[in-house]
Amino acid sequence: MVFCFLFIQACTHDSTVDPVDPGPDPIDTTGNPTDTTDMGIPCDPDVIYFDLEILPILRSNCAKSGCHDAITHKEDIILDSYQNVMGSNVIKPLDLEDSELFEKITENDPDKVMPPPPNQRLSNEQIGLIAAWILQGAKNETCDENPTGCNTINVTYSGFVSPLLVTNCVGCHSGGAPSGGITLNAIEGVRTVALNGRLFGAISHAPSYEPMPFAVPKGSVKLPQCSIDKIKKWIDDGAQNN
Repeated sequence: MVFCFLFIQACTHDSTVDPVDPGPDPIDTTGNPTDTTDMGIPCDPDVIYFDLEILPILRSNCAKSGCHDAITHKEDIILDSYQNVMGSNVIKPLDLEDSELFEKITENDPDKVMPPPPNQRLSNEQIGLIAAWILQGAKNETCDENPTGCNTINVTYSGFVSPLLVTNCVGCHSGGAPSGGITLNAIEGVRTVALNGRLFGAISHAPSYEPMPFAVPKGSVKLPQCSIDKIKKWIDDGAQNN
């Protein structure tokens, strides 16, 4: 599960997979930038899903302007899609030692680590998730995370909102120079943009708001509708620290 929120108001795992053939990429038949071809197929807890779990981390922390987005492509590395990640030759399926991406995110030298300071380092959980995906074979698996429909009952900050923001937003909105001066790694900053309308305006791609998650071209990436609905419910319930 993306993604930077520059809220500008305008103004274990399966190790039997084949590392050579990742399989055909799913085709989105709806015209929506969020893939829907596997709707109804439940996610397997023993499988790492690239679009749901890995790509949001890379977009938020790596595929940013000046780094590894499609425009900048520093060192000819682009990390904004499965095809570009694999085409950049920074992943060797089943092999952490020879995977440059894993080497960079675990580097101890501040001059070599990615993302570079003053950006916040990836958490141990995020690093572990990427490692597990590589060891699983770096496949482009897809599934439907809400096969029985979207449940917006009892949406909590700790149980849903914070983990979603950590995966999709905190890479940009934390550290010594948070994008737009907005920090989303603590409840205080999140509540501010939630209650003034900027959080929902950005993630819903509402008019007069900069569409987020950040992507090139602008507005080409959007959170799953269920995630947007859950955040809206949490906001409508008072954006509580629950």
